[in-house]
Amino acid sequence: MEVNEVKSSQVNEEKLHELLGKMVNEMGAAAIGPLIILGDRLGLYKALEEYGQVGSRQLADATGTSERYLREWLAAHAASGYIEYHPEQDQFSMTREQAMVFSNSESPFLMTGAFYAISSMYHDEEIMEKAFKSGEGVSWGDHHSCLFCGTEKFFRPSYRTNIVPNWLPLLDGVVDKLKKGGKVADVGCGHGASTTIMAEAFPNSEFIGFDFHENSVRHAAEGAKKAGLKNVSFKVANAKNFPGADYDLIAFFDCLHDMGDPVGACQHVVKALKPDGTCLIVEPYAHDTLEENLNPVGRAFYSFSTMLCTPSSLSQEVGLALGAQAGEKRLKEVALQGGFTKFRRATETPFNLILEARP
Repeated sequence: MEVNEVKSSQVNEEKLHELLGKMVNEMGAAAIGPLIILGDRLGLYKALEEYGQVGSRQLADATGTSERYLREWLAAHAASGYIEYHPEQDQFSMTREQAMVFSNSESPFLMTGAFYAISSMYHDEEIMEKAFKSGEGVSWGDHHSCLFCGTEKFFRPSYRTNIVPNWLPLLDGVVDKLKKGGKVADVGCGHGASTTIMAEAFPNSEFIGFDFHENSVRHAAEGAKKAGLKNVSFKVANAKNFPGADYDLIAFFDCLHDMGDPVGACQHVVKALKPDGTCLIVEPYAHDTLEENLNPVGRAFYSFSTMLCTPSSLSQEVGLALGAQAGEKRLKEVALQGGFTKFRRATETPFNLILEARP
């Protein structure tokens, strides 16, 4: 028997076709990513939500776009189950649930921002190929610019929904301090979404956002100025040397795992906090073992971690490379090694662990 015949006889045809079917689905998911970004930029989702059931010509006129291009865009979305198609009228519409994911800027389930960040990952394929071969890191600022706006657009809806009403009240005594007038450091603040959300809610408190990426700090400061916020400022600094002391609250929003030396960052935070201060650590949701994270959420975060989080950590001092699926057990080890004596899970969401650490 020839080698090819042996290999063929060992193939499980059912499993092969199951895998092929999965890959066809993956191809569609990857291909529609740029269409999602276009839909967001051109206001197509918002227009579709506002018009209700509408034809492609009317929607094209309303959005100032080409009907022929828009027709293909609508068809791709209908085939994906992202919008509804009504063949009798040859029209399209969006359900309330679809609007919450694609068009409603106030929805905590808005997902369009993630595709900007995913776009950056495709742009960065060449530099990541070199990193895979060399083992060297890739600094956050060396990624494609789509990453920075995408990160903000993805996290802001959840932060706006959760930080003030759901997360801060679960931290011991923090809300009372902020209402009276506290001092807060938001470390790794990026474009400042989390910082400004807290500053708007607690006008008596002082908020300082720190990030080592200068362009992000500049963007954050401009956003705060446009919002007219007087109790917030932004400075370039990393997690191990940001200035100030006697903070009531120091927060890490989805960034501790990106740091080269998260233990050192925790050590600095312990020194910078008041004796009764609190550290809020928000991290991507993860279980403690690989087998427990083999699910759709883990799949997404492991992919982001491969292209963004792990290379960012490896580019810095120590390069611990926790990864975006570190899990609560590993994060607790880091916090305790950094000098915290108390650590607990305050709550969780499908995408985040909300952890409280205290000196």
